Amino acid sequence: MVSRYLLPVGTLLLAAAVLPGSAFAADDGVPYWASLRSKDVNMRVGPGEDYRINFRYHREDLPMKVLRTMEGWRLVQDPDGSRGWMLARFLKRERGAIVRGKALAAMHDGPGDGGRLLWRLEPGVTGKLGDCAEGWCKFDVGGRAGYVRADALWGTGAP
Repeated sequence: MVSRYLLPVGTLLLAAAVLPGSAFAADDGVPYWASLRSKDVNMRVGPGEDYRINFRYHREDLPMKVLRTMEGWRLVQDPDGSRGWMLARFLKRERGAIVRGKALAAMHDGPGDGGRLLWRLEPGVTGKLGDCAEGWCKFDVGGRAGYVRADALWGTGAP
């Protein structure tokens, strides 16, 4: 006797091909850039609060590359290349960036080396990333905004 709760196999295959399910849409739109929403965020070894904390971050706007999504969790990569899981509510889609390298990065009042020098930013300085064009990005560090070479920042370009 066939149960009335079972569908023919052909119907299931058609439904799987046509209807988007959570298993099929789990990683839509990744990778993408995000940044930390608050100054105290944990990275865990797995997607759940029962998993061990790997790192604690204390820098709002620190950029993260989101590699995968799972329910309310995101697999992220930080500027040093470390990977782990964070609760989605601690991330925001507003892009941030961090000054990378060992040298100071010049912030100018306009895109290009010809602009007036506003500040020299130390490696590790984080801020909000604006639009980038022709190798320069708008960068705001605590209300002090200017333009920085894109290659001096981590969090620019395609994830």
